[in-house]
Amino acid sequence: MCGIVAAVTQRNIADFLIDSIKKLEYRGYDSSGLAVIDNKNNIIRIRCVGKVNELIKKTNKKKILGNIGVAHTRWATHGKVSKENTHPHISSNIIVVHNGIIENNSVLRLFLQKKGYIFSSDTDTEVIAHLLHWEQNKKKDSLKKVIQNSIKQLDGNYSMVVMDKNNPSKLIAARSGSPLIIGLGIEENFIASDQIALLHVTKRFIYLEEGDIAIVKKKEINIFNKDNFFIKRKEIISNTEYKSVKKGKYRHYMEKEIYEQPTSILNTLKNRLKNKNKVYFSELALEANDVFYNTENIQIVACGTSYNAAMVAKHWFESLANIPCDVEIASEFSSRKLTVRKKSLLITLSQSGETADTLLALRYSKKLGYLGNLTICNMESSSLVKESDFYILTKAGLEIGVASTKSFTTQLTVLLMLVAKIINLKKENNNISQKIVQTLNLLPMRIEKILKKNYIIKSVANILANKKNMLYLGRGNQYPIAMEGALKLKEIAYIHAEAYPSGELKHGPLALIDKNIPVIMIAPKNSLLEKNKKNIKEICSRGGLIYVFSDQEFDHEDNMNVIKLPYVEELIAPIFYIIPLQLLAYYIALKKGKEIDQPRHLAKSVTVE
Repeated sequence: MCGIVAAVTQRNIADFLIDSIKKLEYRGYDSSGLAVIDNKNNIIRIRCVGKVNELIKKTNKKKILGNIGVAHTRWATHGKVSKENTHPHISSNIIVVHNGIIENNSVLRLFLQKKGYIFSSDTDTEVIAHLLHWEQNKKKDSLKKVIQNSIKQLDGNYSMVVMDKNNPSKLIAARSGSPLIIGLGIEENFIASDQIALLHVTKRFIYLEEGDIAIVKKKEINIFNKDNFFIKRKEIISNTEYKSVKKGKYRHYMEKEIYEQPTSILNTLKNRLKNKNKVYFSELALEANDVFYNTENIQIVACGTSYNAAMVAKHWFESLANIPCDVEIASEFSSRKLTVRKKSLLITLSQSGETADTLLALRYSKKLGYLGNLTICNMESSSLVKESDFYILTKAGLEIGVASTKSFTTQLTVLLMLVAKIINLKKENNNISQKIVQTLNLLPMRIEKILKKNYIIKSVANILANKKNMLYLGRGNQYPIAMEGALKLKEIAYIHAEAYPSGELKHGPLALIDKNIPVIMIAPKNSLLEKNKKNIKEICSRGGLIYVFSDQEFDHEDNMNVIKLPYVEELIAPIFYIIPLQLLAYYIALKKGKEIDQPRHLAKSVTVE
């Protein structure tokens, strides 16, 4: 969950570490720190609580000269947010930064305390540092061998970078569950947990795989796999533009990413819609068609925003493709005994492809007899992609705002394309697949139209910004959109919001209705509109304050406000209607002065359970 940067270079390294770790702040911003072995072979460590800007202020007050160093931005797991718990952690000559959780850290801590080690923090990372130092002093082995011996004693998912004051010419990186990449330079090399941190210095990357240990020097990189065999990993040239990491004219990454959605969806559709009714995914292996053809049930597993996308897909698979579809939160899926339906396809959804709960669910599913597993993901180099039988890329582009926006709409776009593809393979109703293709081609234009209505959403946000609770209502495939709208409000505006199916209102939530709890209802023109109108009357007759997002006119009701939206085809309405709810959450958070891109307690890529 945290951000790691490290480098061994010909140049002074302090400015690079600061610039790079700033770009990873979306991965954790409770505290940050860096450590450099200077030209006199001293360890200079600077740590502070708060955002990376606090680290920048402290670093600017010191003159740091050194060619090798590590930096880290933290999302707290073990231990409270404090300077003592901030990385890097040091044990004599050993310096460590780490992402993940060491599950047996309590046992190891007790062992090391008995050996005389004194702990200054509550973190599992300091356990790693002392363990490495203990192993190094015990056998006087090479640092690589010391790390291999220590890793055998660690339980959990993690990645780490280790630096040794006594050998300041190299860094050693180890991956076990959390991503790490190596950036290749000219007589300098870099390590990071995300390529975003390194795009300003290189486009050439090597992605470490599970169990890899890499020895990184200025002019040389040696990688050993989990069986300790020297191995060459593929070098990848990134086509991501550095300018895409910048906010440009926007105040926040979230705002930028909301407005990028028409372009992101165009990229998702590009070269994938063939003829009038066919969908083509170039990344799918040919055998995927056989699996899809034989699929009689679908199980989708996801977390957070991806779970809400899966809930929309359930409606599409069942109503359009006539395939039963179950959806489950990943952490629940892998924590119980399951009964798998016959001829079931497992689908995992994730923006990063490194979500720990979803990865565990995928690994668990491989013992259960699914026909196959497919991941829908934004990152081709991710663990989910590598470990799945098949994958489809969402092609959303970089998403830095912690609250997902374009990841959600591109996931939905891919899922609807997948429905069309499966219908086509099964040859059940090509008219439906043709209609899906036609309406998806219209989607970017439809979203452009709603984005031009931002001033209307902003005026509603100004009214609602002082509210402490809200209810979101939707029916059918708009209920998951209500869920996602409520989630966005919670994430960035810190307002308690709950989503309910509109028909569930009378089964409890109606007791909450009064003028102090606004109700947000999604009510487009569809077969459920008349039922939604009845719910509106129920709310208004009880003095409730309701805001209806719709493309329809409504009879006037007291306390009812209609946010009139442009027309949209019913098939793509779920993707369309999340846009105004994203804008609503954004403008409310803006009005309240919240940290929109870095909401408290949250991180972008949840790589720990």
